[in-house]
Amino acid sequence: MSIYLNTQKIIKDWLDYNGHMNVAYYVLIFDIYGAEKLMTQFKMGEHSAKTTNKSTMVVESHITYNKEVKLDDEVNLNLVYFDHDKKRLLYKLEMIHKQKGYLVSTMEILSLYVDLKERKVSEFEGEKIQIMDDYIKKNSSNFKNENLIFKQKLKK
Repeated sequence: MSIYLNTQKIIKDWLDYNGHMNVAYYVLIFDIYGAEKLMTQFKMGEHSAKTTNKSTMVVESHITYNKEVKLDDEVNLNLVYFDHDKKRLLYKLEMIHKQKGYLVSTMEILSLYVDLKERKVSEFEGEKIQIMDDYIKKNSSNFKNENLIFKQKLKK
């Protein structure tokens, strides 16, 4: 099972000459409509960047393209896995066709927590660690940790 984050409709501007969504827009959808919602829950999204000068930056990602989507299709974005260490976030998202239920795509992401003033990696504040740990405790039974590429990069 996974954790629902958002739904997005595929628009004309995202289509390529093959009549399906261009590969670049998979990343856009995962980032804006999936990851950003998650980061906001952990107080690390846009508001955090603007008010505390702390944010996350993706350092590695792995994406799969499993089945195409076309104009006006709707996709659900779900969190499949989440974990962290003192400076890193690891999460995997999936895109599911809303009406037909098939797996469209997955994206695994490794991000660093960054002090934007110094432009250096920073450790999470205690409040953010508590928020993430509470989230993991509440949702870990829904996580799928198989086929993770970056899990060994967390330093626990």
